[in-house]
Amino acid sequence: MSKIVISGTGLYTPPYSISNEELITCFNGYVEQFNTQNAAAIASGEVTALEPSSVGFIEKASGIKSRFVMDKEGVLDINRMVPRLPERSDDEPSIMCEMAVAAAKQALERAGRTAADVDAVIVACSNLQRAYPAIAVEVQGALGIDGYGFDMNVACSSATFGIQAAMSAIQSGQARAVLVINPEITSGHLNWRDRDSHFIFGDACTAILLERADAATSKHQFEIVGMKLKTQFSNNIRNNFGFLNRADESGIGKPDKLFRQQGRKVFKEVCPMAAAMITSTVTAAGISITDIKRFWLHQANLNMNLLITRMILGRDAAADESPTILDTYANTSSAGSIIAFHKHQEDLAAGSIGVICSFGAGYSIGCVVVKKLG
Repeated sequence: MSKIVISGTGLYTPPYSISNEELITCFNGYVEQFNTQNAAAIASGEVTALEPSSVGFIEKASGIKSRFVMDKEGVLDINRMVPRLPERSDDEPSIMCEMAVAAAKQALERAGRTAADVDAVIVACSNLQRAYPAIAVEVQGALGIDGYGFDMNVACSSATFGIQAAMSAIQSGQARAVLVINPEITSGHLNWRDRDSHFIFGDACTAILLERADAATSKHQFEIVGMKLKTQFSNNIRNNFGFLNRADESGIGKPDKLFRQQGRKVFKEVCPMAAAMITSTVTAAGISITDIKRFWLHQANLNMNLLITRMILGRDAAADESPTILDTYANTSSAGSIIAFHKHQEDLAAGSIGVICSFGAGYSIGCVVVKKLG
């Protein structure tokens, strides 16, 4: 089998950031307004009063301090609390396409490649803004790539599953190089009025270029030396939004059409699964865990990542062993582990081994073991 490398990565960061302080001011303003407007029903027991939140609660629960979003004003408007992203005409580039193209161009530049060197585009993310035509085909056209493209969704593990699909395409001869792009507008599926989850997500887009090792010329090459995917059905992270919603009007606009999770169950069940997956994937590649220099983990919750690395290493990981970006980006779904990889790779010496691991709804887990080349 041909050796495959990641030869370039790219990152698009939205122009707006919301701090925890700003978010709490908005959320608590909404809580006060709701409780005032429903005072009589609350007093009679017909309606449950909403509880305010705090910056301390958010940071203790998640490690998140701020998040980037595609629109800030709509989110912080207590009478709206939804990003305001106007629909575009069919003749205009979609918002996901714009994000994807920006990240892809950066990945191509880092890899020393042009669109003429790429044969396929995979847009892999947790939410797609339309059913068809595929965002990937739109991105392919915008970049001027002569080949093919398709969308895929494995929630927070979409990027790692996309890497596997790209590897298969290259090894089978379908493509010389493949772009895997992860545009995540998670602010659109987040319930900004839910105390337990309104702080979790942020927006971003990442891009990864994969190609044959014997053809790559980039200075940023990482050879893929191990790969494993796993899914196990669970309802603990779920979003019921879909095209059949209109077939039952009673469900339109209900909370289950947005992101929801049973956080404690997810923490308890996913952490050991991810730790075991990483350990088995590294071992299967003939590598010792003690040889792993870096863990680029899914950026959902700081406490989860601390526990996972502790389970793997038998000790607390140093900050540079398991870098964190969720403090400023929050949970960017499939883009999170790739943002960490993109931002924290330059300092590694040639020959260093690292692990990219995603985990999320499904449950789905993707693990990629990489070795930095010279």
